Amino acid sequence: MKGRLNEEFRGRTKAFAVGVIRLYVKLPKGHEEVRILGKQLLRSGTSVAAHVREASRARSDEEFVSKLGGALQEADESALWLELLREECGIAQVDTQPMEKEADELMAIMTTMINKTREKHTTKTEN
Repeated sequence: MKGRLNEEFRGRTKAFAVGVIRLYVKLPKGHEEVRILGKQLLRSGTSVAAHVREASRARSDEEFVSKLGGALQEADESALWLELLREECGIAQVDTQPMEKEADELMAIMTTMINKTREKHTTKTEN
């Protein structure tokens, strides 16, 4: 455990960033829309791991929720870019689907973490 988040989760978000980088490298850059969406995906997909790393070092529950909320937003944005690359730019589903699934799973995990932290904080203030 490093900070508030375990190594497994931190590693999973880093692996997501690595997957995004590898997909970006494979994208055909001949079409402007693919190039633009690919860069957007590269930015948001790598930001997920960065925000999670920041969240793991949070000094308070509020900071933790804020940083993890940032990671959640970036994961959701990444899912959008992946969908658009697949649906509108002809990038093969076999290339995007695993990353889309992982983005969805990471969002579900982060949402649960945020909700549990908020519940814990609410319970503390009520007592």
